[in-house]
Amino acid sequence: MRLDHGGHLTHGSPASITSKVWRFVAYGVTPARDDADAPGEVIDFDQVADLAKRELPALIVAGSTAYARTIDPLPFREIADAVGALFMFDAAHPAGLIAGGAHPSPVGVADVVTFTTHKTLRGPRGGAILCGADLAKKIDSAVFPGLQGGPLEHIIAAKAVAFAEAARPEFRQYAADVVTNAAVLGAAMMAEGFRLVSGGTDNHMILVDLRTFDPDLTGREAQEVLDRAGITLNRNTIPDDPRSPFVTSGLRLGTAAETTAGMGPGEMQIIASLIGRTLRARADEAQIAAVRSEVADLCAAFPPYPDLLK
Repeated sequence: MRLDHGGHLTHGSPASITSKVWRFVAYGVTPARDDADAPGEVIDFDQVADLAKRELPALIVAGSTAYARTIDPLPFREIADAVGALFMFDAAHPAGLIAGGAHPSPVGVADVVTFTTHKTLRGPRGGAILCGADLAKKIDSAVFPGLQGGPLEHIIAAKAVAFAEAARPEFRQYAADVVTNAAVLGAAMMAEGFRLVSGGTDNHMILVDLRTFDPDLTGREAQEVLDRAGITLNRNTIPDDPRSPFVTSGLRLGTAAETTAGMGPGEMQIIASLIGRTLRARADEAQIAAVRSEVADLCAAFPPYPDLLK
């Protein structure tokens, strides 16, 4: 997937080592449309199929870093089978939602599934690779001794804890709540005057186009101002962004951390309001300080690991 359309840096970007080893051909999303029921900016599977027929790839890669919609693995599988390609699904961002049943699972559909154990899975920073027995030896040998040195035993232990948590019934509720909170936060952001890329979200992520809120406001400025107000998010390109990746016209938000802290739809409304207030008053340090105080109060009401405070 094209990096500027929401794809991942490691999927063949010229800045990544992957582009030195393989030749990647990127697909993108459909154009934006003035249609509330079908706003566009979703994966263009016709383009994926056409590229696959023309390029006859050895491998088709699905996965993203800034895509707020469900990624259905089945169309990718069909296209890969039609051209004799292997299919890899990088589930780095939605892995926790997949484990919690809030996103379709690529396991058993893709030949290889990769994912990080942090992000929505809420484990340590690390990763995992799933595959069938036919590819296991090649992948194991490529990881060690091909790429990796000694194992990090503390990370392995932390992954085991994360996997055990993800297998519990309450994790399914967490995953569902993450998606619900994202939908509420997205709707509240639109009420503040922001446009959501693709018109909404199906997962934990919201990609905001700032230009409807203020055409002069860049993602870089918005990120820096919000950081001063105690609100952490990141600048992000939007599809066909007229600004550079270092400046951008968008912001990327997520709801996994807030949900883990115990926040719900009411807090999502508050967060959207705080973001809107901050960016409207971005030249007023007193207003930014006032928001930062409200952010601190909100976070104090949802302390991490509350059982440790008893």
